[in-house]
Amino acid sequence: MPGDIELTGLRQNNLKNVSLRLPKERLTVFTGVSGSGKSSIVFGTIATESQRQLNETFSAFVRNRLPKHERPKAERMSNLTAAVVVDQKPVGGGARSTVGTMTEVHPMLRVLFSRRGEPSAGPATAYSFNDPQGMCPQCDGLGKRIELDLDRIIDPDLTLNEGALALHPIDTAPWQIYATSGLFDPDKPLRDFTAKERELLLYGSGFKVKRGKYDNTYEGVVVRFDRLYLKRARDRIDPEAQPYVRESTCPACGGARLNAAALASRIGGRNLADYAAMEVTDLIDVLGRLADPVADAAVESLRRIEAIGLGYLSLDRETPTLSGGEAQRLKTVRNLGSSLTGMTYIFDEPSVGLHPRDVHRLGDLLADLRDKGNTVLVVEHDRDLIALADHVVDLGPGAGAAGGHVVFEGTVAGLTAGDTPTGRMLRRTTGLKDRVREPSGWLTVADANAHNLKNVTVRLPLGVLSAVTGVAGSGKSTLMRRELVAQHPEAILIDQSAIAASVRSTPATYLNAMDPLRKLFAGAAGVAAGLFSFNSAGACPVCKGRGEITTDLAFMDPVTRVCDACGGSRYSDEALSYTVAGRTIADVLAMTADEAAGAFELPGIARLGGLGLGYLTLGQPLSTLSGGERQRLKLAHRLREHGKLYVFDEPTTGLHMADVDTLLALLDRLVDDGNTVVVVEHDLDVVKHADWVIDLGPEAGQHGGRVIFEGTPADMTEASTYTAKYLVKSLDSRHRARP
Repeated sequence: MPGDIELTGLRQNNLKNVSLRLPKERLTVFTGVSGSGKSSIVFGTIATESQRQLNETFSAFVRNRLPKHERPKAERMSNLTAAVVVDQKPVGGGARSTVGTMTEVHPMLRVLFSRRGEPSAGPATAYSFNDPQGMCPQCDGLGKRIELDLDRIIDPDLTLNEGALALHPIDTAPWQIYATSGLFDPDKPLRDFTAKERELLLYGSGFKVKRGKYDNTYEGVVVRFDRLYLKRARDRIDPEAQPYVRESTCPACGGARLNAAALASRIGGRNLADYAAMEVTDLIDVLGRLADPVADAAVESLRRIEAIGLGYLSLDRETPTLSGGEAQRLKTVRNLGSSLTGMTYIFDEPSVGLHPRDVHRLGDLLADLRDKGNTVLVVEHDRDLIALADHVVDLGPGAGAAGGHVVFEGTVAGLTAGDTPTGRMLRRTTGLKDRVREPSGWLTVADANAHNLKNVTVRLPLGVLSAVTGVAGSGKSTLMRRELVAQHPEAILIDQSAIAASVRSTPATYLNAMDPLRKLFAGAAGVAAGLFSFNSAGACPVCKGRGEITTDLAFMDPVTRVCDACGGSRYSDEALSYTVAGRTIADVLAMTADEAAGAFELPGIARLGGLGLGYLTLGQPLSTLSGGERQRLKLAHRLREHGKLYVFDEPTTGLHMADVDTLLALLDRLVDDGNTVVVVEHDLDVVKHADWVIDLGPEAGQHGGRVIFEGTPADMTEASTYTAKYLVKSLDSRHRARP
């Protein structure tokens, strides 16, 4: 078709000289195993080049202030259109960012109150919890009070020499100030301190103490903690300090974030905080009765939120508490009201976090964008969304170096009939497993009331694999991530939070394998371990350990080339002059995880093979990994102990259907090793494989928050919940009836 997007000779990341012709004004879905090259085409090439060329249309002054994109590695790219990228990156903003601020509905309500609120608090900024004119003066608009929890940081039964101060390990500088300055008896349990000694330990300040040959300003434990962690940025608590703080509702504003004047202003008997606390669906009805143009504009935006299945959210919900799928769908709201055509919309696994019942809503959204005259490109693993495609591009056949090829291009029917990993999985229908495990005991989560939970008490079987299901917003993550972990802090939570992904972080650094590797080389060579760090003494002096040279051309696009001095190895000549088993440190980092696991004893590396990541090289930058690869790398980092309770929040995120089999094998090994595994999931293959299922609902938001089913997957086929209906629909007819 004339005007199709034409891509020739793509070589970004692992792409092997790929050439493609993508039809415009169609819905194209990119499939393939995780790490096969889908994101390299869609995001690393098409989106990057579109944004790069769009930036070139601006003046040099403006370009110098825009993000700079290097031209992707490709021979030719033509007929691109302006791209709108809707990805899975976490929504920023911290505790000050809410659904209302992110979707820009809250500013509309502030304007509404500034015009119609009685009594008026003033201009729109007087109703903003992020502005001094409107924020509560006690909590600075956060709605909560954050303070140090002394019970978490101090063990009164221990002495200073025994490690009574949790945040200050023995032999650290802060510990020395308390234990070696002569102010306290370091061998006396803290519970035996006098009132004066306790006051000095916690709140003392304003004088100097001797610490060896140093004179230090003394700060009590609480004083030091407040200065370092609480006063610097109240809305962004340092992760190191997070375990030691407690949150409580601000007594001045009752959690409403606003000052007294803003809260006193009302429309129809409700203040702005009341409006923000309502679910979107209910708020639409309330605002619709006001017959006001500003309220009507807000209703229009709220209807778009409802249309993508998020009507259960409230405007005061903090964005960091949203799931990846919820955040991604909220990002699309900004584009739903646009009348622009001829755009390219790019989505990264938009089905993430969606129950099978709700996938059709997303499909309607994508079809609507296409039918307006736009090109829609989607990276996706969900069977139902793949089925909606006008055109499919399947990457593979494997991942990493084994991928990067187009193994199929055409219709969904052609893909399903083909002999690619995706085609075979689309044809496969799985049934319930033959036998479920018997619990070794039970664990109880009692009286759970957070968010929309309705005083839930539920038992979890020990020593088995449990799946927690339900429509999006039904309370699954709240029950497991918040209530279960709060009541049973020994639980190991593996969620969807981001991992560091800079050009200097690699699988070896993330799994803490670099230190033993450096020590191995240092011991063999008789030199300092720092010589084998490309972030320290061993770095190539030309590229400073980056392996490449980036030339900044001011307002023009940067140019990157492999460092001529080190050939991209990142290391200096001296570091590369030493070998172990005939390999330099750069040679080892170029090995795949499978190769390295057979040659060296390095922590975590052997686990990568069991997660389907054995093809990753030890030195590959994390910034080049796909979302699914990063998710599994996080699993490899955390799966270390036995006899534990593991809680996974949607671990199939970013995984191809074939990769889900690898994940299930891993979960089985965890259970067989004596662990208890709980998985919050929508993937029906995971539900079928579970030993026990807990289903929440029946709906989302205030209409959910209840346990509506507990039992085995076979029992569930007789239930009438949404999950049960879709489970039965997905089963092979041979397994639909209970044995």
